[in-house]
Amino acid sequence: MQGEVVEDEVDRSRIPIRRATLEDVAREAGVSLATADRVVNQRDGVRAKTVESVRRAIAKLDYRANPAAARLARGQSFRFAFILPSSTNAFMAGLMQQVRRISDWLEPQNAFVDILQLDVFDPEALASGLAGLAEHFHGVATVALDHPKVRAAIDDLVARGIAVVTLVSDAPTSRRAHYVGIDNPAAGRTSASLMGRFLGGRSGKVGAILGSMSLRDHVERLYGFQQVLSGDYPGLNLLPVLEGRDQSERNEAAVARLLAEHPDLIGLYNIGAGNEGIVAALETAGRPLVFIAHELTEATRRGLLSGTVAAVINQDPGHEARSAARLLMAEVTGEPILLDQERIRIEIFLRDNMS
Repeated sequence: MQGEVVEDEVDRSRIPIRRATLEDVAREAGVSLATADRVVNQRDGVRAKTVESVRRAIAKLDYRANPAAARLARGQSFRFAFILPSSTNAFMAGLMQQVRRISDWLEPQNAFVDILQLDVFDPEALASGLAGLAEHFHGVATVALDHPKVRAAIDDLVARGIAVVTLVSDAPTSRRAHYVGIDNPAAGRTSASLMGRFLGGRSGKVGAILGSMSLRDHVERLYGFQQVLSGDYPGLNLLPVLEGRDQSERNEAAVARLLAEHPDLIGLYNIGAGNEGIVAALETAGRPLVFIAHELTEATRRGLLSGTVAAVINQDPGHEARSAARLLMAEVTGEPILLDQERIRIEIFLRDNMS
């Protein structure tokens, strides 16, 4: 209406709210910045009345300390080790790339990452490598082997004040703080359900290949796969499991022998890595069967597009690298952990939904 002043409509949810600083707290409480800092960091030498004034200002302004800024001011820094396999397959190469990327996030917080490559299939080598880290690192993220010597090495690190998280493969009875990876029994059950559905009621032989029976994640996936296959699809006969140490060449040779020995093979599940070799063996043989693989890599992408791979069970290596870094930082600083944020979910990719 004429003569009436109408305020412009403003979406106030889009207006950034400035976060209160320690200077704001000091000003509100009428104290010096140094005094406010002493109260926030719970140091002695401040009168009770002054402490109460600062605490009231903190509550009024909803002040939250910036831990990274405080560490920088104190000159405090952290160094973390990420232990990855020395024989890097496509998935682990992607994980290594993601670990390198998190260095850019950690560095402004005075935290730094070293990547060390060990033979994670060899318990002696992995345990020895872990044992040598205590003098140099505040935290360790490791692809674990569920072996007594490896568990003992992890426990020794923890006893010496080193935070440890396991990555991709777990050692659950060790004293590690957290496991970062998918629910592997559920991944195996999902693979079996997909296998049975793709085969559509047919009966026949199904092959399975894994990296090692010493890797907890592989054994748990196999358990879940067997559980659903035997319970829901009794017409599918699972052959003795083959070990390929996640190496493409060994997997290719193993699958070629499997195809030659079992002309009635109708399904194949690769529990670990080394899918390049399996895809090559299947395409060379020209045998149509249902192949379920793990991890969305260039090889499994091509396999999905060509129809050689029916489905891929995936875990996000970027999420895993970031989660491991956040958990290590939380462990060494005492900062809170948002467990929902750290849950690594199972992803299913078909030819129709590749990202």
